[in-house]
Amino acid sequence: MIRGTTVILYEKQKTGKDGFGRPTYTETATTVDNVLIYPASATEVINETNLSGKKLVYYLCLPTDDDHEWMDRKVSFFGENWHVYAPPEQWMESLLPLVWNKRIKVERYE
Repeated sequence: MIRGTTVILYEKQKTGKDGFGRPTYTETATTVDNVLIYPASATEVINETNLSGKKLVYYLCLPTDDDHEWMDRKVSFFGENWHVYAPPEQWMESLLPLVWNKRIKVERYE
């Protein structure tokens, strides 16, 4: 049976505003289990860079029962930090034979 790995998602909570009126946030680490991680192909990396200016490195496949907010969040896996830069792509659960129905794109977080 296929089993994903655990990743750390840093959820943002708004804590106030800075001196310029912009919102400030704190990050809370949350573990998300059963996430599939696979690298993007060279063609996908080139196409994504040309279209969005972002350097796609990995895709994360999320389980169907996941309800976290992933857009513009930091995630950690493989001992490194990554950034989710696109909203999840989602498929209909009833048409998939496995338990993952969402896919997100991540880039290297510096």
